[in-house]
Amino acid sequence: MLFTKLSPVMRWSVEDEKWMKAALEEARKGIGLVSPNPPVGAIVVKNGKEISRGWHRGSGLEHAERIALRGLNPEELEGAVIYVTLEPCSTQGRTGSCCELIVGSGLSKVVYGVRDPNPVHLGRADAILGAAGIEVVVGVCEEQCADLIRGFVMAQTKQRPWVMVKTAMSLDGKISRPGGESQWLTGEEARGFVQELRGEVDAILTSSETLRIDDPRLTLRGPGLREGKLQPWRVILSRKDMEPKGFQVFEDDHRERTIVMDGNDLQEAMRSLVHDYGVNTVLVEAGGVLVDAFLELGLVDEWVGFLAPVVCGGDKLALGGKGIDELENRIQLDRVTTGICGDDVYFRARVNRGPVDALMR
Repeated sequence: MLFTKLSPVMRWSVEDEKWMKAALEEARKGIGLVSPNPPVGAIVVKNGKEISRGWHRGSGLEHAERIALRGLNPEELEGAVIYVTLEPCSTQGRTGSCCELIVGSGLSKVVYGVRDPNPVHLGRADAILGAAGIEVVVGVCEEQCADLIRGFVMAQTKQRPWVMVKTAMSLDGKISRPGGESQWLTGEEARGFVQELRGEVDAILTSSETLRIDDPRLTLRGPGLREGKLQPWRVILSRKDMEPKGFQVFEDDHRERTIVMDGNDLQEAMRSLVHDYGVNTVLVEAGGVLVDAFLELGLVDEWVGFLAPVVCGGDKLALGGKGIDELENRIQLDRVTTGICGDDVYFRARVNRGPVDALMR
């Protein structure tokens, strides 16, 4: 986790958890759509019944609280509670301060899940709302709410995006079929899963070497495309100057969403994606050498891996570099989920940055 545990303003109830989970469902509608803002959901409840809800739909558009409160007057909101996944903002932006809106709304209680990592807002809502006589409860479903905005948290606190790596390999640890065969190693179901991953992120990143070998499109496609989802930035990392032509990413209908960046400084490239392009989340789809470079710099936060039931041969490894020379230095994953995609096996997990567990022998 990138947050320390909150010190709640007061204890919360099972009812509070119930409605915060509903707000989380609302917030998840914004995953992949709202950067550089975080996805946020809100539910307004009175006398134990929901009276309105809302979710943030994009940068510059109304915040979830404003959508949920739209059209409700102070009489309707007297004694009501608003549940918000993220601390309400406390400064005047393009859509105004949500704290100011809440103070004048008639609401008697605000329950939010996690503090805003933006230092401009961090922790200010409690004092503003409390001074207006509004009860504030903090930390309900905190872990789930923080996980929902992990890309935004990373951008605000580390000045880089949340980095997800996608790898696919054969049973002998290779990433490509012999020359002349299809470039696809995994099956159609796994490729559909990858499209879902692309729909979650703000940028898809690969290397100039992968571009040269595979000429990938790196586009969103298939039946699951969501309304309002932009083609993620297609980021090509190159250690040498390259001419932006001759490949699909430079010539198709999304060519304006393609960026070539210096591959000699990954940390600076990540910083630039946040500050210059509003990117909170990146999906790395590249060969083993680039993936290893991200690992070496501690820039991998999440990993999705596919194992195809085939033996390829060849010399292209799923993970390049020198590898781990001591068990104490190994990279450990947690929060692992696994499943089957057609004939392929997959896992999805987070990189554990804590102490490495002892290895059972």
